[in-house]
Amino acid sequence: MRRPSRYLPSRAARAKQRLRADNNPVIPAIVKTIILMPTAQERYDDAMFDFSKGDYESAIAQLRALLAEDAAHFDAQLALGMAYYRKGDYAAAIAEGHKAEQLRPREQLVHTNLSLCYVKAGDKQKAEHHALQARIAGWRENMTPSTAAQAGDPELQMLKPKPAPPPKLPDMPWKKNLASPPRHPDTGSTAPKSDPQDTAGDSKAATPKPPHES
Repeated sequence: MRRPSRYLPSRAARAKQRLRADNNPVIPAIVKTIILMPTAQERYDDAMFDFSKGDYESAIAQLRALLAEDAAHFDAQLALGMAYYRKGDYAAAIAEGHKAEQLRPREQLVHTNLSLCYVKAGDKQKAEHHALQARIAGWRENMTPSTAAQAGDPELQMLKPKPAPPPKLPDMPWKKNLASPPRHPDTGSTAPKSDPQDTAGDSKAATPKPPHES
């Protein structure tokens, strides 16, 4: 006699049971692969480690594999051009450098690397062009965008701290020098001030009296 359908597991339940790790030996291997799979940053670090050791072939292979999965990885693209430069393949270094330029056309390091590559390739005109672009990018990076943003935002202007008032100076300190008594030109000593009343009294005392008439 056939059992009632309520005792039979559903199709979804049977599929779920088959996918359990103890029933499917492939699951642990897949999980292990996912867990142990290196990230893009780890792969880039491995390539740069080989680059630092001078193993440019290995670095180029790893960077190319990384860019095949993520063509917008700027650091990998920039490093690939420099790996070709260190290897001495300046044509490939220039080609990879222009790919980095397409990703970040205003990046200073991009134009610096291209200038070096064109110098080695013997193209002085393009080397000078990218050297100028590198200087312009450096000036642009030195500009503070926060200052420009604050200049156009009135709310930020209100939040800016007020400048400190200038220090208070003493009232005309040079007047003290003018108030000191003048010095005698010959002796160098200070000449005392003459009192008009004293001068008048001295002139009266110096005036001879007329002879007394008898």
